[in-house]
Amino acid sequence: MNAIRNSSRLIMILMVVMSCAMSCKSKKKAMEAQAAAEKAKMEQQEAALRKQQEEEQRRKEAEAQAKLDAEARERERQANAAASAPAARLSKYFDAISNAGSPTSANASISEALSLFSSPDTPLLIVISEENGQKDYDRPTTIQKYLNYLKDQKKKADKISNLQFDGSGKITEVELRKN
Repeated sequence: MNAIRNSSRLIMILMVVMSCAMSCKSKKKAMEAQAAAEKAKMEQQEAALRKQQEEEQRRKEAEAQAKLDAEARERERQANAAASAPAARLSKYFDAISNAGSPTSANASISEALSLFSSPDTPLLIVISEENGQKDYDRPTTIQKYLNYLKDQKKKADKISNLQFDGSGKITEVELRKN
């Protein structure tokens, strides 16, 4: 009976040792699985953070580019407005001269218009055709002769194509395009 008791104690001890051993292995596997899960979670968080930072960087770059584009458009608009202001004034003078009721009022408009130019002999070129970037011009004339021509003929002026200016803002060359 003693042997049975000893053997049952021995069996009990063996079972406790085996369960402890199995428990340690299970715990170790569980710890490894938990560590792997935490590592995967951290990698996912890092990837999400990197993606978010990249998207933020792209958004900032897009905003900066949009701002630069807007500034460039504004500068271009201002340059066009500055260039078109004399063109608009000159066009109004052309209309006033060709539609003048009397030679006296036409001459007054001519005098006012000549104040826009560096001299009354400012060259005036009229483009009669353009093909492949090559312009074909009518015979060159001066602004004073052209304004007198408008006064005498009482016809609509040709469209202003290009104006060139000197340092003081006076027109030094006019290019018109036939209507």
